[in-house]
Amino acid sequence: MGAVRSLGCHRTTSLRGTMSVPGSYQAAAGPSAVPTAPPSYEETVAVNSYYPTPPAPMPGPNTGLMTGPDGKGMNPPAYYTQPVPVPNANAIAVQTVYVQQPISFYDRPVQMCCPSCNKMIVTQLSYNAGALTWLSCGSLCLLGCIAGCCFIPFCVDALQDVDHHCPNCKALLGTYKRL
Repeated sequence: MGAVRSLGCHRTTSLRGTMSVPGSYQAAAGPSAVPTAPPSYEETVAVNSYYPTPPAPMPGPNTGLMTGPDGKGMNPPAYYTQPVPVPNANAIAVQTVYVQQPISFYDRPVQMCCPSCNKMIVTQLSYNAGALTWLSCGSLCLLGCIAGCCFIPFCVDALQDVDHHCPNCKALLGTYKRL
């Protein structure tokens, strides 16, 4: 009835004079036909409907004309490009503003950018009597140090509040309060 012939990795079967290749569909004789392959994913969801892909290059001389399915020459398809921005005569100048993180002041000098003179500085410290200084003085008075020893907390920097100043413009930048 039929002869089977094998050529490399393709198999061709011959039955009563008709040739069929695996993977292709043939229409059946009569009013009902076997449906063709379903549409691909790209065709179904129209993924590349806005950006057509360029055709694969054909071997041979490149003349700018492409050959259509009927063998006639045709112009290459037009591709969508992004519009180039036109320079505006009323351009707006953009100013970059650097926002400094909040700085925590303690009893040590801090390196920072002075908001007053905009220079990188290390703060200068000055000590002032604060709540802890007065509480220490009062507690020493209650313990019996009335002969002047109760004023020792006013001489100890570790018991006083700390003010941070800029060494360039002398502006007060912050205060560290002990209590």
